[in-house]
Amino acid sequence: MHDVLQLDVTGLPQAWISVEQAAVHVATRSVAWSLGDEPLAVLRGGMNAGTGQQSVLEVPAILALRGSSRLNLFDITPCYSKGKVLRRDRQTCAYCGSQHELRDLTVDHILPASRGGPLSWMNTVAACRACNALKADRTPEEARMPLLFTPYVPSRFEDFLLKGRRIRADVHEWLAARLPKESRLS
Repeated sequence: MHDVLQLDVTGLPQAWISVEQAAVHVATRSVAWSLGDEPLAVLRGGMNAGTGQQSVLEVPAILALRGSSRLNLFDITPCYSKGKVLRRDRQTCAYCGSQHELRDLTVDHILPASRGGPLSWMNTVAACRACNALKADRTPEEARMPLLFTPYVPSRFEDFLLKGRRIRADVHEWLAARLPKESRLS
């Protein structure tokens, strides 16, 4: 089952939530607006004693909650993970430029960790095992292996795509349409 994309009322992604969490928002009428080609789920409840009809709750794929966000999410750096770095770099080695399966890639520190290089968005890139071993404990300049592309911190919309969840096609298209024009994910 896919998760629901929760937005604030202005359309900024807030979180991936479960169908059950989304159903609570729909049932409590805290949804300002919703999107999606069709409901992500249709939940059926009990029978209404007065009307004899079964209760039905449609859960949208994308929902925006009423009220204002408590945080300015543009001030928050997306949570770092090695898997997201590999997807950010399109499973492409930053040194030789070849694409690989996720299992055949590593995350390389541009400034080696042994020299104080941080595990961060701006100091790591995807690298194939051969290039990572060849570069070893050196900078790209010392190893004479220049980077083919520059690392970057993903935008809020990119981060939601990088989280590696199963995303329904219409939700993916909605997020992709809001990517920065320089994004490697578009």
